[in-house]
Amino acid sequence: MAANQHHDAQLLVVDDDPRIRQMLTRYFEDEGYGVVCAADGAEMRSRLRQRNFDVILLDLVLPGGADGLDLAREIRAQSDVPIMMLTGRDDVVDRIVGLEIGADDYIAKPFHLREVHARLKSILRRRQPQARPAEPPVEEVVGFEDWKLNLSRRQLLDPEGREVELTTGEFEMLTAFVRHAGRVLTREVLMDLTRGRSLEAFDRTIDAQIVRLRRKIETDPKRPQFIKAVRGVGYVFTAKLD
Repeated sequence: MAANQHHDAQLLVVDDDPRIRQMLTRYFEDEGYGVVCAADGAEMRSRLRQRNFDVILLDLVLPGGADGLDLAREIRAQSDVPIMMLTGRDDVVDRIVGLEIGADDYIAKPFHLREVHARLKSILRRRQPQARPAEPPVEEVVGFEDWKLNLSRRQLLDPEGREVELTTGEFEMLTAFVRHAGRVLTREVLMDLTRGRSLEAFDRTIDAQIVRLRRKIETDPKRPQFIKAVRGVGYVFTAKLD
């Protein structure tokens, strides 16, 4: 084991292929992670009842009647644990649906283990709280139209003060918008701001993320007042900042 790279993060690998499970287990255990495996949805549920995980690596095609998309919906309904979808079906529609239901990333088989690791570390970095300094930090809070986005706590409060749960991707997207309010952002710029790396340039990935975010902050998602589309260009955040 590479002792200098111990991470303590706990991973759940859900894949029906024993070779994939073995490969991921060996690689990530050597990198210092704790790894638990499941071959199908039933086994996944059992593992989730037994302990908490930092990231779930979830295959799209699984036996037992429930595929990876079904299981991702089930997980997201109960938890905001990051989900990385691993699949041999490199289909744009599958990617969009996966991201729309709350997956944090999507990588097609065959994959390079180092790329999976890099994406995994990126997810963990985005969720890791900042080290607490000696002096109490000043929280960074941005208000818009009576909403409050606490960038320090990664928390969103609606106008009634109720917390609205956001996935990692949704929080990063809203943060990008409030930091660039009034500026038209192309899909490429949004991809860069929310992912911090270059992805395959299919525009509908960003569109799916925005659809999900609108459902949580817009009074009428079909007639958005905060996140507006600019035909042929991208999106603009038009809410007035407090």
